Formats: sequence, C-alpha cells, structure tokens
Amino acid sequence: MELQIQDLVTSIRKEGIEAANAEAESILSEAKKKAETIVATARNEAAQYKDQAEKEIAILRESAAVSAEQAKRDAVLAFKSEIQAEFEKILAVDIGKELQGEGLGKLIRAAVAGENVGDYVAEVAEVSQELKAELAKEIKEGLEIRPTKNVQQGFRLAAKDGSGYFDCSDDGIMEMLMPYFRSLDF
Repeated sequence: MELQIQDLVTSIRKEGIEAANAEAESILSEAKKKAETIVATARNEAAQYKDQAEKEIAILRESAAVSAEQAKRDAVLAFKSEIQAEFEKILAVDIGKELQGEGLGKLIRAAVAGENVGDYVAEVAEVSQELKAELAKEIKEGLEIRPTKNVQQGFRLAAKDGSGYFDCSDDGIMEMLMPYFRSLDF
C-alpha cells in the first residue's frame, strides 16, 4: 500500500510538473508572440516616422531652395534698381550740363533744321544773351524764343499754331532715354 501511495504521489507530482511545464511553455510562447507583435509594430511605426521625417526634410530642402532663389532674385532686382537710379542721376547731371548756353542753341538749331523756323517758338527757362547770339540767324528768320516756367533746363519747341510740341527739356530727354536703361539685363 505504501508503494501504491508512493506511486500515486509520484504520478500526481509528475502530472503536476508536466502541467506546470506545459503552462509555462504556453505562457512563454504567448509572451514571445506578443513581444514579436510589439517589435513588429514598433518597427512599422519607426519606418513610418522615418518616411515622414524624410518627406519633411525634402519639403524643407525644397522650401530653402525656393527661398534662396527668391532672395537671389530680390538681390538682383535691388542691385538693378540701385544701378538704374545712379544712371538716372548721372544722366540728369550730364543732360543738365548740355542744355545750357551754346549747347542749348545748337540743340534748338538742330531741332528746327530743315523746317520753316518762323512756324516755331522755343520755350526756355531763361532767354540769355548767349542763347540769342547763338540763334541770331534763326531769330531773324522768325524763330521766337520765350521764357516759360514749364521748362527748368533745355527747351520745348512748340508750333505757333498750337498743333504740337517737341519736348527737349531735361525731363523730356530723360523720359526718352530712360527706357533704354531700364531694359538693361544684369
């Protein structure tokens, strides 16, 4: 009997250990599956974050390139504007120098060349003796010279009948020449 009890206890113990081992193996297997699922999910999320970060980096790079191109264009435009302003100043000074005295007389003479000078009035800022002397021949032929407030430097050649005028004032000449400077590409 004692042997039977011993066999029974051994058998119960063996079944308990086997059951515990099976339970442990089942728990370990389930834990491994959960761990693999967690690792796979983490890898997928990491890949998604990496893809998203790479897309954001590409957008930032493109944005930086566009911003750099815009800044370059703005700098070129600002430079062009500054150069144009300097050209305008230089041109205004040079035109102003040429539109006085003898130079002014030569320009008026050139403007009426081949025309009936008696049909025109030269409007100037000031009628000087030097200008009268330069245009003496044209004045004898009927060219009228009169001062006007509308011209600071240079002259305006107006038809006496009021049909039109040719503006050779400093502003008029600047207006005619500046389109050539504005079209410069740098």
